[in-house]
Amino acid sequence: MPGSLFLVATPIGNLEDITLRALRVLKQVDLIAAEDTRRTGHLLAHFGITTRTTSLHEHNEKGRVPALVQQVRDGLQLAVVTDAGMPSVSDPGYLIVRQAIDAGLKIEVVPGVSALTTALTGSGLPTDEFRFLGFAPSRAGERKRWLAEKLGSGSGTAVLFEAPGRLIGLLGDLAASCGDRYVVIAHELTKLHESWHRGWLSDLTREDAMTSLPSRGEFVVLVSAQKKAGAADAPAPHSDAEVAALFEKVTADPQVKRREAINRVAAACSLSSKAVYAIIERTKAISIK
Repeated sequence: MPGSLFLVATPIGNLEDITLRALRVLKQVDLIAAEDTRRTGHLLAHFGITTRTTSLHEHNEKGRVPALVQQVRDGLQLAVVTDAGMPSVSDPGYLIVRQAIDAGLKIEVVPGVSALTTALTGSGLPTDEFRFLGFAPSRAGERKRWLAEKLGSGSGTAVLFEAPGRLIGLLGDLAASCGDRYVVIAHELTKLHESWHRGWLSDLTREDAMTSLPSRGEFVVLVSAQKKAGAADAPAPHSDAEVAALFEKVTADPQVKRREAINRVAAACSLSSKAVYAIIERTKAISIK
């Protein structure tokens, strides 16, 4: 008799958020396919679960999914978990679900906490219509084009995930590509240092405001479809002298490293980090002459 595939939600920060059903399933299955076996191992150890694990992540899933699906067809009870939240939501899971469906296997979703729904609930933005966009491209030029395409038109709240160190760049590119929107930033949801930051992009991307935004941790960024009344579609361009002056102001703080300063200036001026670097080098060469 074929086995079953269980897609199990795991806590995104606070271990108390795991469900009783999830604990039961993780104890009873034959194997747990985990995005990171070490991280999942800590979770299992905390709850005294000894089920064996195997890795299943974006770099190996194409090669491993067919064999895992065959094992389920042969009777294996398999649970799939990711590092945090729901499998398949900007995490591995889609491929094994698709192949399990094609194989006619039984699939059970064990619901639980998700950064997406947690952030939406606390955002104060409309939730009757929303779009989940996952992670934006990491390269500034590609990210601007992507944001303009995804958010340039349309209604409803847009929800993005962002990785540590990239928040400032994302906010600057949002302002440049989409105009002055109201944004909610949910930081380290359910964890010890959870924080929420709300405001118009024109306010959040001011240099003094950016210094108060966290630079580390995981972020969910929610963007309103509404633009600020009377706001232009994009901020006016900055001269080289203005960019260089702002860079000098930011680097006056000895705790701010050069790379971080460039990222802050790029966000404030709606430029790429590469463009800011070029301006700094150009103005430096002029001053030397």
